[in-house]
Amino acid sequence: MSVTVLLLLLGLIGTVYSACSQGRTKHELRGAWIATVSNIDWPKSSSRTTSQNQADLKTALNLLEAQSINAVFFQVRPAGDAFYNSSIEPWSQWLTGTQGHAPSPAWDPLQYLITEAHKRNIEVHAWLNPYRAKSGSTTTTGLAAHHMAKEFPAHAHAYGNNLWMDPGSTQVQNRVNAVVMDIVHRYDVDGIHMDDYFYPYPTSASFPDTSTYNAYKTGGGHLALADWRRDNVNKLIERLSTNIHHAKPWVKFGVSPFGIWRSGHPAGVTGTSSVDALYADSRLWLQKGWLDYIAPQLYWVIDGPQSFTKLLDWWSDPAQNPLHKHVYAGLADYRVLENNWSVNEILHQIQATQARTAHHVWGAIHYSAKHVETNVHGLFTTLKGSVYKHPALPGVYGYLSGVDAPAAPKVTASGSTLDWSESSHTNVRSWAVYHSSANTCTLVKVLSPSHTSYAVTGTGVYVVTAVNRLGHETDGNQVTITTAVG
Repeated sequence: MSVTVLLLLLGLIGTVYSACSQGRTKHELRGAWIATVSNIDWPKSSSRTTSQNQADLKTALNLLEAQSINAVFFQVRPAGDAFYNSSIEPWSQWLTGTQGHAPSPAWDPLQYLITEAHKRNIEVHAWLNPYRAKSGSTTTTGLAAHHMAKEFPAHAHAYGNNLWMDPGSTQVQNRVNAVVMDIVHRYDVDGIHMDDYFYPYPTSASFPDTSTYNAYKTGGGHLALADWRRDNVNKLIERLSTNIHHAKPWVKFGVSPFGIWRSGHPAGVTGTSSVDALYADSRLWLQKGWLDYIAPQLYWVIDGPQSFTKLLDWWSDPAQNPLHKHVYAGLADYRVLENNWSVNEILHQIQATQARTAHHVWGAIHYSAKHVETNVHGLFTTLKGSVYKHPALPGVYGYLSGVDAPAAPKVTASGSTLDWSESSHTNVRSWAVYHSSANTCTLVKVLSPSHTSYAVTGTGVYVVTAVNRLGHETDGNQVTITTAVG
């Protein structure tokens, strides 16, 4: 190699280091909810065999990975049941056909999902419903003996079309805490997640919690009924946040509330008020710092009365989010199918989130996984051609701790192959491979920790970084150049 060419390459190293050290990639959570209740997304039915269910999960993860999804929100507890091996709650009827019956041959869906998802650089957030006891029925028929509605019958109430546990019951609160902490202690989850179901969506009848409210008043309580209900949920959220972060500081705790906190906030947007109807004061949880992220379900169009962008701006405003926690937009992919939305509506909504990173909007979650997997109406063909053209890493959680930074990989090049086999793998969740061209550094591949090399597809300048589970990256000081110059 001539001196001139060598100097040129050394110059390129300096250029690429500068370009890649200044925001190497758009950190963006691209999530999908995997709903298990009523076999919405997975399992496909309660009669599938263990091998079929495992194959279905692998197929789903492969398709999600191909569509640039980097986080899944897996419903492990839809109704006081379990999609994992629990000593506290019964196996789910939607997995085995009969609640309390273990799968045979034995396996643990949550553990299996975590293992397979992490191989594909996909985060796993365990999604739990805290108070729903039975979906689509108001009786305890068919519930296992150790289901919470059987263990605490005085606090299980028929309401609407479901059986619901009383959030004002200390026994119920303790049960939810025990379930969450059991998952946190035993599984390598990336997050704990809850959706919009706290107190149930109201019917014409009042929720039947007179007994617990009267006991509260008799004990000296002074809060009005609505404030007491909100306080019950507040206490649970604060307790979970404290306990999760004490056990594993790196595990994220987030909620995806109904998209409207209170009707009229922001001005001109009206609808169900989650803080008044569901007694879920999610804005308070964000303000208090109990949540690590919030993902409001913004299931409306941009140019409608419940404007997607107006609500997104409200949730990400410092008045609601003074601690700058991550905000993710919940996206209604299902409306492309069920409400004949144009795929461009979802495209424009993602573009809106990507334009608001300065306001701590760091991604979106798609509801639900089956619409991602099937590329409903070509939605993800459109997204992959534009906003999801390149892979992305989930956001950097600078306000969480407990995970040391990895060491920068020691990268060499041989022909068209980058190699870092001699590098430390400690605290590495992913390897990120970048390609620099025209002072632009593009993330071209994210690899699991088991990889030690990567065959590039073009000439140019490449940077490989190590990324830990909180999104922290090493500097791009280890640069390998692959060039046609001999």
